[in-house]
Amino acid sequence: MAKTKYQFNPESISYEKVEINIKTRIVNGLKHMASSSVLAIVMVAVLFYFFGSPKERSLQRENQKLLTQYNRLNTELQQVQTVLGDLEQRDDNIYRVIFEAEPIHSNIRKAGVGGVNRYKQLENMENADLVIKTTKKLDQLSKSLYVQTKSYDDVEEMVKNKFKLLSAIPAIMPLAIKDFGRISAGYGWRIHPIYKTKKFHDGMDFTGKIGTPIYATGDGVVKVAKKERGYGKKVVIDHGYGYTTVYAHLDSYRVKRGQKVKRGEIIAELGNTGVSTGPHLHYEVRKNRKTLNPINYYFNDITADEYDSMVAYAENTGQTMD
Repeated sequence: MAKTKYQFNPESISYEKVEINIKTRIVNGLKHMASSSVLAIVMVAVLFYFFGSPKERSLQRENQKLLTQYNRLNTELQQVQTVLGDLEQRDDNIYRVIFEAEPIHSNIRKAGVGGVNRYKQLENMENADLVIKTTKKLDQLSKSLYVQTKSYDDVEEMVKNKFKLLSAIPAIMPLAIKDFGRISAGYGWRIHPIYKTKKFHDGMDFTGKIGTPIYATGDGVVKVAKKERGYGKKVVIDHGYGYTTVYAHLDSYRVKRGQKVKRGEIIAELGNTGVSTGPHLHYEVRKNRKTLNPINYYFNDITADEYDSMVAYAENTGQTMD
């Protein structure tokens, strides 16, 4: 049975009965449902367009957190690299200097990591530049830490050998200060006593009496104990760590080739052999085959005043005895 509905009629100024059948009601209902659905779809589309879906908003929040983490990680990595750089400077300029070891070359410390395609798989990621930059920093930091760790392993080994090193370094005079007459020639450019030409003098000359004891200036192994042209009877001691010492114009030997010696042990006697104008000892200190001024290595057995006097005298001598 159709339901009734009243509608006001302005012409008759009265409510008139309107018959609404089932078909009309169904059509009206479908219209309302359709309009409501369209409105709902439009509202959802607008909501998703401007605000995104719950899942999208969650992913955006996560991405923002990741971006913040990456930026913070970059800052922390930079701080770590600064600290590591300070450790590398100390390693090269303090620790390795103390133990007279060569610093690690910057090409080794800053060498690249991996091949050209190492970061290719990261190029399609969101914020790829930041991700690649961070990954590169991590890789370089890992490489530098490995190099520094190996360097500290070397330093640790050098520390263990510290006493051997200190014993090996030439650190005393090759003859007692009471036994030599004077320093006849120091290290540097001097006048040759025979040829009267200017020539670089690689060591120091000490005058004295024939037979005066000559001492090893550091622990080592005798590499040479024989007569050589110019040097006369000569002893060479290999102290290790790149150091060797030379004792020339000797009168006699107290050691032989291959013999181990200790600092302060008598190895020879002062003489006048080879190209020499009088009894004296010619003494050299070498490091990695380069001659050094021996006067810088007399720090174990003379006073400061004696050292100052020796330096002043050595600088004022102009002619060698060999």
